[in-house]
Amino acid sequence: MNKIRIVFCLAIVVIFTICTYKTYISYESLTTTNYSITTNQINNSVNIAIISDLHDNQLGEKNVELINKINSLSPNIILVAGDVVNSDSKDSKIVTNLMKQLCKENQVFYSLGNTDIDYMKTGTSNLAKELEDIGVTVLDNEYKDINLNGNEIRIGGMYAYAFGLNDNNDVDKNTMEKGVFDFLNDFQDTDNYKIMMAHRPDSFIFGNASKVWDIDLVVSGHNHGGQVVLPFVGGLYGGDQGWFPEYDKGLFDLNKIKLLITSGLGSGKQKLPRFNNPPEVVNLKISNE
Repeated sequence: MNKIRIVFCLAIVVIFTICTYKTYISYESLTTTNYSITTNQINNSVNIAIISDLHDNQLGEKNVELINKINSLSPNIILVAGDVVNSDSKDSKIVTNLMKQLCKENQVFYSLGNTDIDYMKTGTSNLAKELEDIGVTVLDNEYKDINLNGNEIRIGGMYAYAFGLNDNNDVDKNTMEKGVFDFLNDFQDTDNYKIMMAHRPDSFIFGNASKVWDIDLVVSGHNHGGQVVLPFVGGLYGGDQGWFPEYDKGLFDLNKIKLLITSGLGSGKQKLPRFNNPPEVVNLKISNE
């Protein structure tokens, strides 16, 4: 009987140790995930660093580790897909300090996430203006045409759903958030390679949005890779997709678009902590071969 108790206690200790370690690395062990896309719309290769969902997390003292990791990739641009602060953050210093450092060597584009929007609604500070003041290009239902390594690229940013709030979630101007239909219609009207930062991948997953909109690449975060990543199963929960989301993290072909979802860098105050889910910087190469 005593042997059984000892084995049981040891098993508990082992399980607790593993769980503690898997939680620790999910906030502290920064990783890089590499993806590649080929397209005849690009003449010269482009490297893009993508981050999202910082949620005031700090990787290394004052995010030095994160800054060094991104700069080591020598990106042509950096895309930040929202949720850098929490809705109840006391200020935006962690984020503005990070972005100020990244802007020294890089062109940084940013789109808003839900916690960013909630943070600004509290009146604590105007995050979008603070980011713009330090050199970040903030895109909210806006886009910019840029020349990147000899390639003409259109970069947009949005938070709203790309479909209508009707029974089938079909694209319908009358049931979409005001201005979004016209913005997307204008955004797709170009021969440039089109990248849309949309914090919620759900914005293009539901209804027929991915069949209607002519967008080459949608870059998202929001789902934190499923927050809790179970072996052989994947992410536990993902935004509007609910439990065991099909699109938790990775690069997906979704009808007309490619959808790239990063698991992000933090998680804020969730019901469950990140687990078995290291913070991620995405290194994306787009080329014609």
